[in-house]
Amino acid sequence: MKLDFDKFLVKPGSRVILKDYDPSYNGGLSKKDARKELKNNIKELAEYQEKFWADDRYSMLIVLQARDAAGKDSAIKHVMSGLNPQGCRVYSYKTPSKEELDHNYLWRHFKDLPERGAIGIFNRSHYENVLATKVNPEFLLNEKLPDIDSSEKADKKFWDKRYEQINNFEKHLYQNGCRIIKFFLNVSKEEQKERLLERLDKEEKNWKFSSSDLIARAQWDEYEKAYEEMMEKTSTDYAPWYIVPADKKYFTRVTIGSIIVDYFKRLELRYPQPESSEQLAKAREILMNEK
Repeated sequence: MKLDFDKFLVKPGSRVILKDYDPSYNGGLSKKDARKELKNNIKELAEYQEKFWADDRYSMLIVLQARDAAGKDSAIKHVMSGLNPQGCRVYSYKTPSKEELDHNYLWRHFKDLPERGAIGIFNRSHYENVLATKVNPEFLLNEKLPDIDSSEKADKKFWDKRYEQINNFEKHLYQNGCRIIKFFLNVSKEEQKERLLERLDKEEKNWKFSSSDLIARAQWDEYEKAYEEMMEKTSTDYAPWYIVPADKKYFTRVTIGSIIVDYFKRLELRYPQPESSEQLAKAREILMNEK
């Protein structure tokens, strides 16, 4: 079944209203067909990864942002299950440490960027600095910025400058060979409630629950506005955002996998030129003549 994944693309300069995006959308794809599609994606990603590593001209950064219980971890687990871990790294960012706070907010992400030929996955990312920090501006005081000695000083001009800094950061990466794909997993408030209750009801899932999940849930509307503005300001040609329906996990995984495969196809990857046929023949002769 052919699906138009461009419908999830946030076009640069466009307005984002999350209520216009259906979190339960599945494109008519059944679970059975989704399993087949995901299996194909996993196979293709493994093949492209090897060529990507051999080509050694690009790196790839995959950013996953979402509300709690939207399925970021399971998407990584399933979509990336066929990748060679030698060429793929996952970074999950928590509250910044003291050392990290003594640097600019991009520092800890910059040092985790993938090298050429490698894939980096940011499970949460530098965008927390215009999400959690924007919804809770008192967090800014931990950064000890010269001009921000109270949360009230973080006005529109401040946040617009931070969006600009992030865009410049990603443009710099792109111009140096890093290809960036950003996914927002769009889960509904009703589905999030069900998933949080499941974490409470099933003992083996209790460890996944945190009281902070309820704090962020109580700020649902504030986060929605922050997500909308974030994607409006930072979806670019060189680092686009995709708003992926997240109520049906099987569809979320197929969508993410298919978009990444499509990006690999666009790169026109190539294997390095092998040694000449004469050199290969000589090497064969040496090996065959070994005692």
